Amino acid sequence: MTFNKALIALALGFALAACSNQNQAEEAAADASAAATDAQASADTAAATGDQAAGDAAQQAADAAAQAADAAATSADAAATAPTNAAADTAADTAEEAADTAKQAADTAEEATEEKK
Repeated sequence: MTFNKALIALALGFALAACSNQNQAEEAAADASAAATDAQASADTAAATGDQAAGDAAQQAADAAAQAADAAATSADAAATAPTNAAADTAADTAEEAADTAKQAADTAEEATEEKK
């Protein structure tokens, strides 16, 4: 009976770790998506100023943020369907890295917009 309880506890631990990785990846994907939206808003603002160079720089940053958001979403999907905890953990880490990239690109787009102001 004790051995069965230990096995159940171990299985629950693995399930919790997998769920945690999936949640981590989903949150990272949501953060990346928000950053991409912010970057596009900055690019639209920069384009409205009439400064072609600032608009182009901001749009390039917004495009990079959108690509990073797509990568984060793909990694979140991979974390959800990963066959092992290690694979889910790797996918969640990749999603977080992509979210960081999207945030940096959003900052770049905002800086390009602010330079024109």
